[in-house]
Parts: sequence; C-alpha cells; structure tokens
Amino acid sequence: MTRADKEAWDRIAYLAEVLEWRIVARSIAGRDVQAILPAEGSAGTEWDVSDWAARWADIAAEAIEEILEHHARMEARELRGRLAMVYSRAAARVAARQPAPAEVRTDTGIDRVEQFKCEIPHAGFFLTRAYELRHPNFDGGMSPRVQREVFVATDAAIVLPYDPVRDRVLLVEQFRMGPYGRGDTRPWMLEPVAGRIDAGEDPAETARRECVEEAGVTLHALEHISSHYCTPGCSTEYFHLYLGLCDLPETTKGQGGLDSENEDIRTHILGFEAAMHLLESGEADNGPLVLSLLWLQRERARLRASA
Repeated sequence: MTRADKEAWDRIAYLAEVLEWRIVARSIAGRDVQAILPAEGSAGTEWDVSDWAARWADIAAEAIEEILEHHARMEARELRGRLAMVYSRAAARVAARQPAPAEVRTDTGIDRVEQFKCEIPHAGFFLTRAYELRHPNFDGGMSPRVQREVFVATDAAIVLPYDPVRDRVLLVEQFRMGPYGRGDTRPWMLEPVAGRIDAGEDPAETARRECVEEAGVTLHALEHISSHYCTPGCSTEYFHLYLGLCDLPETTKGQGGLDSENEDIRTHILGFEAAMHLLESGEADNGPLVLSLLWLQRERARLRASA
C-alpha cells in the first residue's frame, strides 16, 4: 500500500469512527431502527433515496468535508460530541448558496476570489478559519494577498413574542459571553428568543421550537422581519429575525431554557410602552432587540387591528 493509499484509508477510518457507521450498520438490522423506519410495503411510506438526496446530500457533503479537516488534530470521540454543530455549520453553508439579490451592490461571485490557504487555528464548540486570499477590486484589478480570520458560527432564528390583544412582548434575559469578553460590567442581556438552526430545520421551525424551549410560549403565527448577517466583517453568523404572535400570560417574570444545554434564562413580559422605553434608555443594546422593537413600532397598529 502506498503512502497516499494509507492516508486515504486513515481518513476513511476516521470518518467512520466519528459517524459511528458500525453502530448504524448493527442498528439497521435490529429493532430500534425498525421502530423508526416505515414498515415495508406500507402505501406511500417507502423510503425514497431521491427525497433524502434532495434534502440531505449537500449538507452531508459539507459536513464530511469539515469532519475530514479535523483528522489528525482531534480525537474522533471528541468530534462526535460536536456533530450537531458540524451539521448546523454545513447547513448554513448550503443555505448561503442562495444569496440576497444584487440590484445595487456588485454581482461579482465567490468564484472570483483566489484562495491560497485555509487553516483552522481554533476548533471548539465554535471554530475559526484563517484565510490567505485575494479578491477583485472595484477598479478591475485584484487586491494584494491578505490574511483574514473569520469566526465560524451557525445560522440562527430569532423571534420577539408579541401579544397583540394585550399589547405586550416577552424578552429573555441571560448571561452572554460577548459582553463578558468585552469587559461589560453587566454581561446579562435582554433579548428576543433565539436559537441555532439545526441541520434540516427551517428557520421558522426553529423560531417556534425555541419559543417553547426558552419561554414556554406557543406561537400562533410568524411575521418575518429580516434575514441578515450580524457582523459581516468577521463572522459567518446569519440571523433570521421574526415577530411571533401569541398569547402572553399575566406573569411578569419566569424561568426558561433547557438544562441539557446549560441554559439559565429568565423571561420578562413588558407592555409596549415599557418595551419602547428600553430603546430610549439604551437598555436595549443588541441588534436583534433594537431592530425587532422598531419593526413592531411600525407594524403595531396593523397587528392589533387584525388580532
């Protein structure tokens, strides 16, 4: 076996260990999967490979590419515990293939960027990538080679729960590493409900799920506010921002979050005027909260009239 062959087989073995392919193979022949898969011959329930490929093939390919990047730098068992993040990052990269319009900005594509190097200086729950590249300039030439680092996150769904009948909103409060790392002496923040979009999940599905998990609130309907990058100069993070119509109780404070995700969340229910005061006082000091409150201020009369 040549050295190249051995390296290829090592990578395949690493991928198999991370994904626990042997366990999957045993399960397919056993009862656990039989309880999940449709019964053979059931009308309309046969597993369709083309359906799987349409939904998962691109995400799987992106995930496998990242998994193999960690070969020789991270134990398979350690990476296995982070697969949910790997899959979510893969789904985000697939979603990015459908960009926003280019009616004012340049329509120059990513294929015009010349990439010479891409490394992963840090890989934890999140990861960073360090690039060496050059890109087209507006004068028609190319930039010099530049080194840039980017924080690689997932896409997220963010939703401000609003009760149009009682004219009140729900906010969550929790400790945040961003303010803490900046040195903010009050690193607890008021925010809309938010959460990572899992692979294969629609942003609206995430918004509804997170409202139940973080605040115990079931939404009646969603209003899309915007989809946008939050810090495009240094982060891949992409937000899908919504307002969620719901019934909010009289309770002004409550608890939420999942113990399995180490979430310690306090919920606050505020009347519309009290929520607007957060903008005036500066206590609303993160982009999603400011943007969703301003959007609510503009659309409030319409929402209340149709409630």
